[in-house]
Amino acid sequence: MYVYDEYDRELIRERVAQFRGQTARFLAGKIPADVYLPLRLQNGLYIQRLAPMLRIAVPYGMLNANQLRRLAHITRHYDKGYCHITTRQNIQLNWPQLEEVPDILAELADVEMHAVQTSGNCIRNVTTDEFAGIATDEMVDPRPYCEIIRQWSTFHPEFAFLPRKFKIAVSGTAHDRAAIQFHDIGLQIVKNDADEIGFRVYVGGGLGRTPVIGTVINEFLAEHDLLTYLDAILRVYNLDGRRDNKYKARIKILVKALGRDAFAAKVEQEWEKIRDTQSLLTDKEIVRAKSFFTSPEYEIFDDTEEYAQLNSLRKDHPAFSQWLDHNIARHRVPGYRAVILNLKPTGVAPGDLTSEQLDQIADISEKFSFAEVRTTHKQNIVLADVKVNQLYTLWQELEQLNLTTPTVGLLSDVICCPGGDFCSLANAKSIPVAEAIQREFDQLDYLYDLGGIELNISGCMNACGHHHIGNIGILGVDKKGQEFYQIQLGGDSSENAALGQVLGPAFSRDEVVGVIQQICNVYIENREHGESFIDTYRRIGIAKFKERVYAKAH
Repeated sequence: MYVYDEYDRELIRERVAQFRGQTARFLAGKIPADVYLPLRLQNGLYIQRLAPMLRIAVPYGMLNANQLRRLAHITRHYDKGYCHITTRQNIQLNWPQLEEVPDILAELADVEMHAVQTSGNCIRNVTTDEFAGIATDEMVDPRPYCEIIRQWSTFHPEFAFLPRKFKIAVSGTAHDRAAIQFHDIGLQIVKNDADEIGFRVYVGGGLGRTPVIGTVINEFLAEHDLLTYLDAILRVYNLDGRRDNKYKARIKILVKALGRDAFAAKVEQEWEKIRDTQSLLTDKEIVRAKSFFTSPEYEIFDDTEEYAQLNSLRKDHPAFSQWLDHNIARHRVPGYRAVILNLKPTGVAPGDLTSEQLDQIADISEKFSFAEVRTTHKQNIVLADVKVNQLYTLWQELEQLNLTTPTVGLLSDVICCPGGDFCSLANAKSIPVAEAIQREFDQLDYLYDLGGIELNISGCMNACGHHHIGNIGILGVDKKGQEFYQIQLGGDSSENAALGQVLGPAFSRDEVVGVIQQICNVYIENREHGESFIDTYRRIGIAKFKERVYAKAH
């Protein structure tokens, strides 16, 4: 992962000092609220339903043990003893005191963390695949390019006040685990016939009130042209994006209004002016960025012996065997695996971590995974580099922390925004719905029979829970002051990108669990051998689901 140099440290220290002064003047009544608003947003601070919320940047999801321990300290000393992992791999504090936020930022700066550009109309945290650098299907590690983009975009004066917030994701695999087609810019690393690295560029994707799948405007952007081409896209957006209506200000609206060809032509025209400038990405800079992401000192193992030992342990420990089947991912290095720590045990808000767990995960990461962890889009944690011969010992330790629920990727591994329990924008609560579904679908054999189903819940149309792209999506809506929930089916965040289709009229909270059960029943009755939920849905369409659900509900 990237390590700050003295320039980075000084930059963040200066930003903390600036915000400390701004906050003190605001609390003293010397800065009006409307002037303070963009200042606090630029430092990751929101005002939510019950308290401020501070969003902390976790670039491309990477954290080290020292940072985890500092986060644990911050949650204990300045908050209520826990934090929340978001779908953009960031971390949120839900209960900081406004006057203490500058102190929190100073604490973060000490461990090379910050909250810069986690909110506001700027380029937000750059995200990627949580298995970047270790995935067996990876063409090129995308993290160096994420870091290049992060450094290029941070405090870029031209992009400090865009028409609206702006999100970029990079994927280095054919199977997209970073949802690149649902970002303002999505970059797919590809190679041409000459085996040269480049990028397929998607523009204009996004969720929220107007969900859109991104459009390809460049099939092969040469590696060295990355920053100048991104610059051209942002310039077009800055010049032509709407600023009169925040609901129509995202780049997806501009791309849709102009059309793919016209938008691409504008980008090309702007790019011609700057493509040979000092922003051209050099080999030296690429090598420098890649130097931060060197492989740890992996050992060499005899796979045959290691897996024989695992199989023996499987027979004696069924729970361990289930965990291996569902919470472990393959690794490019023989003898290693990636381990997913499931943050969705029933009764816990999806994505929440206590201060004690943060400290314990820091200890575990040092013992088992080179002192690093990764946050995921699914609101879980990954230990990326665990030796196969240590999996059983690790499992035993994680069992004590309630982090081994063997359901990753299944129906109860719910993606869920904080909803009406915290967010001032929410129409309905999300967390109680997630818990009700988890309590109903608690039989492992049944969940395993259902197979992979992505269920996403958002408390409002802003779609922080990505309900549009869940195989099953749930959206909280308001009906005359009452909480109701709209169901969508068929969303897909992978390379087969699809937006969910609304099933029909919304349901009360008490009805939601029964509706999900009926949807699962239709799937079971209609699936063909080995067919996943999303594949069955695509084959039979929405009609059978709708007929069953509304016949039962009404």
